Amino acid sequence: MLHPDTIKFLTQLGKNNNKPWFDKNRDRYQTAKEDFEVFVDDLLVRLAPLEPELANMKAKNCVFRIFRDVRFSKDKTPYKAHFGAFLSKGGRKYEGPGYYIHIEPGKSFAGGGIWMPPGPLLKAVRQEIDYNFDEFKKILAAKDFKKYFKKVEGESLKTLPQGYSADNPAIDYLKLKSFTVGTPIADKDLTTKGLASKCEAIFTAMSPLVNFVDRCLD
Repeated sequence: MLHPDTIKFLTQLGKNNNKPWFDKNRDRYQTAKEDFEVFVDDLLVRLAPLEPELANMKAKNCVFRIFRDVRFSKDKTPYKAHFGAFLSKGGRKYEGPGYYIHIEPGKSFAGGGIWMPPGPLLKAVRQEIDYNFDEFKKILAAKDFKKYFKKVEGESLKTLPQGYSADNPAIDYLKLKSFTVGTPIADKDLTTKGLASKCEAIFTAMSPLVNFVDRCLD
């Protein structure tokens, strides 16, 4: 579970996203960050039996910085109003698939997959789906998967991907540039003892999809 003060800090940061306020509340930020890292470390321990390589990961390798890169953005607010972590065998910088937790009052969710992979990896994922579409459909149709996820999401090409025809039965998936899923987490659940167990169940349900995509890296 997360401490109520962590959620309170993020709520207030969303309303006061500026450097003077952040500097004044830097100690609160540090406490909230450490609280989130403890939670992420707990998730890593819980997921290690499912994904053995996560046993060597620590929260510090998975948690994203709260400071925004505003150099090329129209939005010049200096901070993210959320905490996020990507749990994967390569940490937050891993180009392959993994599990993502996003904590933001009113917008929290758990999910994952692979987001905007580089060209060669995207090509490999498409090929894997094309060659093993029945297996892919079975993963998406599984009871536990459908309990949490409505569909695989991602920006889609407006034209056909190179090498595939419009009558390919998997074409709607082959046109995707990302392969992600997510399910919302209510604010009331963020500070309850069942939060880690809830996230563990969500990640377990999506693990077949992560494993399917991950083998494309081999």
